[in-house]
This record gives sequence, structure tokens and C-alpha cells, in this order.
Amino acid sequence: MFKTDKEMLKRMYPIGTTVELVYMDDPQAPPVGTRGKIYHIDDIGQIHVEWENGSGLALNCDIDDFKLIDE
Repeated sequence: MFKTDKEMLKRMYPIGTTVELVYMDDPQAPPVGTRGKIYHIDDIGQIHVEWENGSGLALNCDIDDFKLIDE
């Protein structure tokens, strides 16, 4: 992922944005429907979320599916 892609993700998904999990390709994924807040986007474009169930797994935009929640 290029720096410009990371910057684009930061604009699309600002820190503090609430997301809801639709699908995550990980056996330890939070349950579908779990919500959390974005707290970091790393150099490879993973979106790090503090999930409401205590999980800290990052979203991979190329594989996982989530939706933004307006609060």
C-alpha cells in the first residue's frame, strides 16, 4: 500500500468513526454486528478498531466487510 492510499483511508475513515462488522475473514473475529471505533490506520492500510466486545483485531479492506455507523 502506498502512502497516498493510507492518507485516502484516513480521509474515508477518520479516527473515532464507529463501524459495524459485516464479515471478517478470521477465526477469532468478533461476531457479525459488533460495533467499534476506529483508532488507527497503519502503514499497510489495516483499520484498527476497538471493538465493543474487547477485541482489537484490525480490518483488512481487501477482505473484510464493514459499514459506517452515523451517531
